[in-house]
Amino acid sequence: MTSSLATAAAGFGTGLSLIVAIGAQNAFVLRQGIRREAVLAVVGICALSDAALIALGVGGVGAVVVAWPGALTAVGWIGGAFLLGYGALAARRVFRPGAAGLRAEGGAAGSRRRAVLTCLAMTWLNPHVYLDTVFLLGSVAADHGPLRWTFGLGAVLASLCWFAALGFGARLLSRFLARPAAWRVLDGLVAATMIVLGATLVAGA
Repeated sequence: MTSSLATAAAGFGTGLSLIVAIGAQNAFVLRQGIRREAVLAVVGICALSDAALIALGVGGVGAVVVAWPGALTAVGWIGGAFLLGYGALAARRVFRPGAAGLRAEGGAAGSRRRAVLTCLAMTWLNPHVYLDTVFLLGSVAADHGPLRWTFGLGAVLASLCWFAALGFGARLLSRFLARPAAWRVLDGLVAATMIVLGATLVAGA
């Protein structure tokens, strides 16, 4: 029992160390949380996607992913272009008065659909997700032998805790972002993150 708990704790810590790093997905979840738009759907997509990817890694699919450099290159180009486009939209909100704020854009249904599709794209069109979550985490899990699935369970729990805290805890910042100027700062940070990551993916593809 003690060994299982230690292995799960190791998986939790390893998973958290990989997820917490600033990235496009985290920046998007944070923004949705602050706006209070489709937060449950976005958190659910991120957590379930991570769980699926972690399961693939623990199951030994990482070697297959790395063996397909062409596929990773294609994902890099597509994901990089997507992030550059999203970054450009965020940058436009910085310079267009009234474009940022807590208001819904295009209605609740349209906003939810857009948020879901954007979240799916940011999660599955990032080659680093496959290399880090599937290959790296899967390799570390393999070192735990018969307890590798316990390690994976710890990593899945870390992902769920992190995205839930980020998405639902972000609303605590909403009172600090009541002014349009504050939203321009946030969108500026989001734009910089997306553009840098998008350029990095395209350059490395």
